[in-house]
Amino acid sequence: MARVYVIGTMDTKAEELRFAAACVRRAGADPVLVDVGTRGVGQGADVTAAEVAACHRDGAAAVLGLDDRGRAVAGMAEALTAWLLARGDIGAVLGLGGSGNTALVTQAMRALPIGTPKLMVSTVAAGNVAPYVGPSDIAMMYSVVDVAGINAISRRVIANAAHAAAGMALTAPPAASGTEKPGIGLTMFGVTTACVTQLREALEPSHECYVFHATGAGGRSMEKLADSGLVSALIDITTTEVPDFLVGGVFPCDADRFGAPIRTRLPYIGSVGAVDMVNFGAKETVPPQFAGRNLYVHNPQVTLMRTTAAENVEIGRFIVERLNRMEGPVRFLLPLGGVSAIDVPGMPFHDPAADAALFDTIRAGFVPAPHRRLIEVEAAINDPAFVQAVLAAFREIA
Repeated sequence: MARVYVIGTMDTKAEELRFAAACVRRAGADPVLVDVGTRGVGQGADVTAAEVAACHRDGAAAVLGLDDRGRAVAGMAEALTAWLLARGDIGAVLGLGGSGNTALVTQAMRALPIGTPKLMVSTVAAGNVAPYVGPSDIAMMYSVVDVAGINAISRRVIANAAHAAAGMALTAPPAASGTEKPGIGLTMFGVTTACVTQLREALEPSHECYVFHATGAGGRSMEKLADSGLVSALIDITTTEVPDFLVGGVFPCDADRFGAPIRTRLPYIGSVGAVDMVNFGAKETVPPQFAGRNLYVHNPQVTLMRTTAAENVEIGRFIVERLNRMEGPVRFLLPLGGVSAIDVPGMPFHDPAADAALFDTIRAGFVPAPHRRLIEVEAAINDPAFVQAVLAAFREIA
């Protein structure tokens, strides 16, 4: 029987959660009602709040009985994540609640693999859901009315969600035919499009190419696919999210950038595409502390700022520290002729001193190993010669 984990706070949402579980059961799936109330006083759940809280790394005392609600919710989110990851029978996960329970349940949902059905009925689903969804495939359904009792509106919305979760749990995706091509994750930005397009055209006859726009969410999504076992290798050409993270741009990665190849040991081919820039919105949105910097208006909504030599030292340190932690096959390529389409002679971000600071930092910090090599290419990142070097590295290790 396909199991649908129905998750919420039984101390405040018991009626709604029981109704959702009953709808799941009528649809033919097996509901498991999970209580994540931080007061631990809910009744009638299949899995009690105490059972979930016991999965916290510091035990239930780190979750239940706390006066600080924020700490309690954060602790329960950590405990629920550990509890869900230990389950081997998840057909779908269905959460219901307000802002607190949405943050709690979606944190655990984000830890589950891509492809595991995840549906959150939430009072905040009509707003900015990016913090809740992140790089995962969580479906957010607006509750319309508050999740506060069963009425003509909530009955329909909750029933629709329960039936959707049951349907996803009961209906497995088509089995692989055995003819599918292995998938590869690639990162791209406008100023590295020529490189990635050439790579994609060369690789598509033998591989599925999943191209991710390096806008913060793009890099996280690619790494989530890697963590979920849905790609066979990464060609991470465009690491522009790193300068945004370090300097304060609008497309930042997070501190876990490059974490997936470290954890999974997948074949990793990387480069420093578009680290010559930090991204902002319209020119008037560039923070005042950057007045006087080399700015390039890419379009009316995007302004690029050239990274300095000092910033490139920090970018290089961030990248090389993580490269050295990768235990799978690694090839990292330096395009000595320029890291983007506008970092070549005659273009506005051409800055040999800044590039030299980046390359020197990576050279100095890189720890070579039989499985890990640094490759320098006398070409710009979009040149055919660089593309051929990437393809040769990929064919060597993937």
